[in-house]
Amino acid sequence: MARKVMITVAVCGAETTRENNPALPLTPEEIAQSTYEAYLAGASICHLHVRDENGQPTQDVKVFKRVMELIREKCDIVIECSTGGAAGMSAEERLQPIQLDPEMASLDCGSVNFGNDYVINDLPLLREFAQTMLDHKVRPIMECLDVSQVFTSKILIKEGLIKPPFYYGFGLNIPGALPYSPEIVDYMVRSTPEGSQWTAVGIGGRASLPCCMMSLAMDNGHMRVGFEDNVYYAKGRLAKSNAELVERCARLIKAADFEVATPADVRQMLELRKD
Repeated sequence: MARKVMITVAVCGAETTRENNPALPLTPEEIAQSTYEAYLAGASICHLHVRDENGQPTQDVKVFKRVMELIREKCDIVIECSTGGAAGMSAEERLQPIQLDPEMASLDCGSVNFGNDYVINDLPLLREFAQTMLDHKVRPIMECLDVSQVFTSKILIKEGLIKPPFYYGFGLNIPGALPYSPEIVDYMVRSTPEGSQWTAVGIGGRASLPCCMMSLAMDNGHMRVGFEDNVYYAKGRLAKSNAELVERCARLIKAADFEVATPADVRQMLELRKD
């Protein structure tokens, strides 16, 4: 049986603006349509951030609910809500989307520099987030922007706050945090519990495609692209859409003689709850 590779699309994020790429989706309708186009191109997971009426990042549960409903009207892509939100948001704000019982959500696994900001995720906060996700039967993707955060995740696992199967996202090339290098990715992967699924997320044009290629080359690796991470298709050429970035991932997966995972495959591989 051919290996199945998941493609996650992060359609807008919290930091990207239309000054970075005019095609950035901002309204609920635009985010849902961009997600649907990416789904048709091969994405099986949507890493979901939302924006308010002014285009600013928000964790408002009403906006998340609206966007999720619009996506569900169009397709069955797995929705992975962000609980990272944006720098400066309170824990209460960040946790709001879990009230909607998404199938998946991101779980930041430690404090880290984030450009000119510093994102705080201490252990008590991580325990609260992990317990909330466990209570709602939401599968976390353990987001690690530093090597130490992989080891922090193991504390949560040992305490029974995160259940297998385990899924990691390694965020690389964020200013002030870890750069991308094959050696760093390899060490982070080897530091995870045996059998963990993972994706290396490269921020910016110099890291996004290399991370996708490395994820494809290593066991249990998956891909993530989208305007949250990188607005360019090639040096000096803006991506036309999130779907264009996903389409390239799908071509690479097929060229490697693997299969592009469907949402049904993701639900089976990560043992997502059955509603």
